[in-house]
Amino acid sequence: MSDPAVVVDGIRAERHGPVGLIWLARPDRGNGFTTGMQIELHRQLAELDDDEAIRAIIVTGEGKLFSAGADMEPGGSNFAFDKKRHREAKAEIAARPRPWRMRTPIIGALNGSAVGLGLTFPLQWDIRIVNESAKYGFVFTRRGLIPEQNSLWLLPRLVGLSTATELLLTGRLFSGAEAARMGLATEAVPGERVLDRALAIAADIATNTAPSAVGVTKQLLYDMLAEADRETAFGTEWEVFRWMGRQPDSAEGVASFLEKRTPNFAVPKDIPLPDELDGWEAS
Repeated sequence: MSDPAVVVDGIRAERHGPVGLIWLARPDRGNGFTTGMQIELHRQLAELDDDEAIRAIIVTGEGKLFSAGADMEPGGSNFAFDKKRHREAKAEIAARPRPWRMRTPIIGALNGSAVGLGLTFPLQWDIRIVNESAKYGFVFTRRGLIPEQNSLWLLPRLVGLSTATELLLTGRLFSGAEAARMGLATEAVPGERVLDRALAIAADIATNTAPSAVGVTKQLLYDMLAEADRETAFGTEWEVFRWMGRQPDSAEGVASFLEKRTPNFAVPKDIPLPDELDGWEAS
């Protein structure tokens, strides 16, 4: 990983033992996203996910805000792409690593307010800790745009269709406390405690859980969102559970619990799933 003191395209990355910490580091611009910043954020996420020593990733913001969204230039030139820029952006986003396909848990530590892209990116992550008194919003309709970054697909699954419809159509602001009540955020805490709480969750994952079990659980969790048949999902889950039970970390998890000691898990987080998952058709 690059020197933690170096900011590349508005992103700074650090290691804290088994935890990777990514900072949105453009506080003078409210951590507003440029194209280069988006690319570097996802590059760092992928690099940390590829590292077996990293058990959890936290993304937080420098300064007062988490992110003001896209760094809008005068005239709205960020959004009015010509054909060439449209092709370039489409290719870049198509090739961008998907956070929901990464095996490492990603925790958003939203230290301050976040709107637009500053909120739809964290929506793609796994756990969100927010500042209870900060303001958040999917403000796209107030800018003559539609919500993006897969938020139209995911938000109704997080908070329900009725709540998602109201948030997305009005584009209104809401507090971190309300975000937690709606299920959009995992927890809402005072602003000065947001990063500490995220670090505590990351440390708990790194110390007490099996990398392979966390990685496979995360993969299946998102896979199941796209599985329409409940019985198929049930069968797949059962097969993977039994397969995981044959891995050495299952025995270690039980032994460490009975012996009242910290587990020493050894199976990597990127363990591939078996090629065949026969569900109830297995012999």
